[in-house]
Amino acid sequence: MILDTNALSAWAEGIHEVEEILRNAPSVVVPSIVLGEYYFGILQSRYHDRYVNWLNRILVNLQIASVNRDTANFYAQIRLELKHAGTPIPSNDTWIAALAKQYDSPVLSNDLHFDCVSGIRRIAFHR
Repeated sequence: MILDTNALSAWAEGIHEVEEILRNAPSVVVPSIVLGEYYFGILQSRYHDRYVNWLNRILVNLQIASVNRDTANFYAQIRLELKHAGTPIPSNDTWIAALAKQYDSPVLSNDLHFDCVSGIRRIAFHR
């Protein structure tokens, strides 16, 4: 399962439904893009130390996905498809969608725009 930033944040906040989904996932993959977005958010948080400590504890058990040549190809295909459909999504989410296609994994996210990307499945959760 590929995590979007809102899913990683919900996990950090202890949202039970997210914890349950991840407990039952065969694998959990955090895109490097998501890590960047998350770090950006926690740098601005008054709870910075708590979130950094939490992140450091969980990252030892997770796979971190970086962008490579195959990801770039998926990114280009997705971006072109969305452009033709008139449904562009934020660039970082296009990269996350590309990693979901590359890993053939669903995306855990509350962002509805992932539903516009053919070939990936979004799993939603409640906050």
